[in-house]
This record gives sequence, C-alpha cells and structure tokens, in this order.
Amino acid sequence: MDKKIFTIFGGTGDLTYRKLLPALFNIYSFQQLTDFEIVIIGRRPYNNQEYVDITTSWVKEFSRVDFDELVFEDFTSHIHYFQMDFTKLDAYDDLARFYQEKRFSEHIFYFAVAPRFFKNIADGLKTIKGLKKASIVIEKPFGEDLKSAKELNKELEASFGKENIYHIDHYLGKEMVRNIMTIRFANPMFSAIWNKDYIDNIQISALEMVGVESRAAYYDHSGALRDMVQNHLLQILSIVAMEPLGPNSKLSENQLEVLKQLRIIKENEIASQLVLGQYEDYLKEDNVAVDSKTETYAALKLFIDNKRWENVPFYIRTGKKLNRREMEVVVTFKKANPDAEANVLIIKIQPNEGVYFKFNIKKPGNSDEIIATQMDFCQSCDKTFRINTPEAYERLLLAVANSDSSMFSDWDVIETSWKFIDDLVAKANKKQFELKQYRKGSNGPIESTLMLQNDGFSWFEGFQKCRKCECE
Repeated sequence: MDKKIFTIFGGTGDLTYRKLLPALFNIYSFQQLTDFEIVIIGRRPYNNQEYVDITTSWVKEFSRVDFDELVFEDFTSHIHYFQMDFTKLDAYDDLARFYQEKRFSEHIFYFAVAPRFFKNIADGLKTIKGLKKASIVIEKPFGEDLKSAKELNKELEASFGKENIYHIDHYLGKEMVRNIMTIRFANPMFSAIWNKDYIDNIQISALEMVGVESRAAYYDHSGALRDMVQNHLLQILSIVAMEPLGPNSKLSENQLEVLKQLRIIKENEIASQLVLGQYEDYLKEDNVAVDSKTETYAALKLFIDNKRWENVPFYIRTGKKLNRREMEVVVTFKKANPDAEANVLIIKIQPNEGVYFKFNIKKPGNSDEIIATQMDFCQSCDKTFRINTPEAYERLLLAVANSDSSMFSDWDVIETSWKFIDDLVAKANKKQFELKQYRKGSNGPIESTLMLQNDGFSWFEGFQKCRKCECE
C-alpha cells in the first residue's frame, strides 16, 4: 500500500480535535495504518509544535486507547501544519509546491468544514497538477438542499470521479447501527417477524441536551430536518426497514429502495404527521437571527409503502436542549393478548451501547398472572468491549484508506433523502407551519406526544439506566 496523505481542511475545528485526530491516533496505536502523513490546513499562524501542543489534551480526552507519550510523539511526527486561506484560489499554488517538496502523492482530502466551503476547496484542488489517486471525504450535510447538493455532486464527480468520493455519515460507522443488521438477520426469532403482521410501530429517537452552541451560524440556516433527519435518521430508518442483503447486493442499494418507498406526506395531512419546535431562548443565542423560524426539534410520522411495512407507523424525533442525551431504535411488537404487555426491542446507539428486550413470563408462584421481564446486554458496561470497539470515525477513516466504500452513502441515497425533505419543507412553508415552543430540559413540544397518543401509542420513555451499571 502506498503512503496515504490525509489532508484535513478545517484542521483547527472541533470535528478535527474531538473526532478525526483521536481516531487517527487510535488507528496508529493499533498499527492498522503506519505509512501515512497528516496535513492540517488552517488559517492560524501555528508551527507544527504549537499545533501538536494544542491537540495533545484533545487526543488524551477523546481517544479510546490509554495515552502513551512515546506513541503520541511518534504519531505527531506524521503531522504537518500548513497555514493557508482555503477560500483563496491562488493559495493552492503554495499547497501544490508543499506536496511536491514532500513528495506526497496519494491523497485523501477531508472536508471538515461547512458545506458552503466545499466548492471553494474543490475548485482549488483542481488547480493542483499530478494528484495521484485523490479521494474526497465529504462531511455531512452534503449540500444545503437538493439543488445545491446536485450542483456540488456534479462538480465533484467531474473533477475526481464518482468512485473517489466518500460521503461520510458517521452514524453508519457506529457499532450499534452496524449491529442492527446482525440483530435482524442473524436471529430467526426477529427476522421471521420483522414485518407488519407482528410489529406495532417503530420509533427512532436522537435526543440532545446541548443547544446549538458554536454551530449557531450554520444551524440557523439548517435546522433539525436538514441537520439530522435528512441524513442520520433516514439512514437509520432505511437500515431498520430494508430487505435482507443478497449475495450480490449492496447496503446502499437496499437502503435506496426503502427511501424510494417512503410515503410522501400530503399537504392536507402534514398537521398530523409533523411537529416542529424551537426551544425557549433560542432567539437569544449568538449568531441566531432575532426573528428566526428555524426548528430545533422535529418529530415525524412516516410510512413505507411496500408489502413488508404496510401501514406500520415509523415515528422519528430529534431535538436539542432536551432532558437527556439518547439515541435509540425502539421496536414495539403487537400484543399476544390484551392481558400481556407488548414485547419491546431497544437498540441503544448512544451514549450507552447495547440491546434491551422486554418479554412476558408467568409470575412465579401459584397464580397464572403474566408479568414483564427483560434481558439487557450493556456493551458500554464492559471495559473490554469499550476498548476493542472502534469509534465511528476510526472505522470510517480506515475504510477510506483501504478504498472500502461499503460504509458510505451513495449519491442516489443522498439525492432521494433530499427530495423527501425538500418536499416536506416546501409544504410546511406553504402552510406557514407553526413552530411549537418547548422548555429547555423537557421532552420537547407536547404536540409531539399528542401525535402518538392520537394513534394510541406513546414515546417509549421507560429505559434510562442499564441494570449492570449507573452509566447514563
């Protein structure tokens, strides 16, 4: 394998400090990738040592391996800080000379910047002659709407080739998202009943306690639908709902089929299938417009029009400044009889990772009373599992280095997701859809709860801590 050159645009941002450098350090610590260099692109006037000094505490805090000074020193010998303004086209002449002096040729360019800068970087990279096997890693969201996504994709494919573009959605690298397929397809007890005849409803939740924080300038032009639903949550929904993979089928192909079968929400039904909210005092956040109509919470009721999922509701919700941080998939099965509680399968994605299953038994003793019990696999409770499980970015960066595109979103999947969200946003704007205010530290707008109650359901709120530990 030729030496890999990771160039990170946005090398002084939170994503690089919290995720990318710790992930690369983990990869290096496990000797999974040794022949590489890291070029950090930033505007600030640092030298190599100053940049390394800044990143040391971040890597210590966010890497999953025990921090070893000697290993870190070896790792940072591969880091090269390069100061430039990547929005200026002539700055790429200096970058080209730097690559030539270092004899760097096989490149992986990571766009860890806001989408509005993607075109600037792509235009600049096109001016560099002799790039060998150049791959582009695009951080989500890919575009700001369907139109901008199409324009950007067309330009990148023309410049670098479709096969060399990696659309990264780090949720696809998370252990328990990958595990959804194993739980479904490697267990006949689930695969045989994973359909409308046995499943009552499916809920997918991505809840955050934090607000917009330093992302307000971006987030106020995006909102929950574009920032979370369009990519992360529709990706997870498509994995939960897709058909089994055949011997020659790709994950993205099966995901695409599901997204194409999503039932378009009609304009006259939008009020019963969509709730948008904004947390109190959002308008007082820095870099937020004083009259902003941006949603910080979104809940949707969706249907998939195929034989497997006919009329099974999929409920999706995501929001900021809520009462807990939690991402999970909850599958509620139909009751066997009115006296028994429903079986519930929970796939816990973050912050705790694991699987929880609630089922029914006879109460011990002489009565025939049915009671609920549970099995709980807490992956986060086991130190060995925590140490041996790659972080999402770690897994994905290694996949890029190995030219493995199986864990990345295909353009067709992205385009179909944008079509669905753009249609929904257009209808909501036409109806002048009302933003529901909600208290910080709450469950979100009460209307979100009512949407399920009107269907005879409720958001699953019964699982907070595993039985083995006190992890949150």
